[in-house]
Amino acid sequence: QVQLVESGGGLVQAGGSLKLSCAASGIIFSISHMGWYRQAPGKQRELVARVFSGGTTNYADSVKGRFTISRELRKNTIYLQMNNLGPEDTALYYCKGTFPGGVTYWGQGTQVTVSS
Repeated sequence: QVQLVESGGGLVQAGGSLKLSCAASGIIFSISHMGWYRQAPGKQRELVARVFSGGTTNYADSVKGRFTISRELRKNTIYLQMNNLGPEDTALYYCKGTFPGGVTYWGQGTQVTVSS
């Protein structure tokens, strides 16, 4: 089993920054990639950013230049540094781990609220 635990969400004013963390535990040595997704009220869950086992990253167009995904392998943790936040970034942010074959695990989510 794999467990993913997010932290770091909160309330911030527009233009501010937050850093999310996702700590993975369990059988994770073969994980293919990990990423951050978000879901705003009334909207579908969407990809924010992800990092592959080789280090390649990709981002949603809406966050390019503002968000940075990184990882700390020795801690089995990924991060999402979010800068210049706007109200449109308000959502529940989820961490997702994907294994070869498409098996996925999700964290419980952490709320990010940006006030205007």
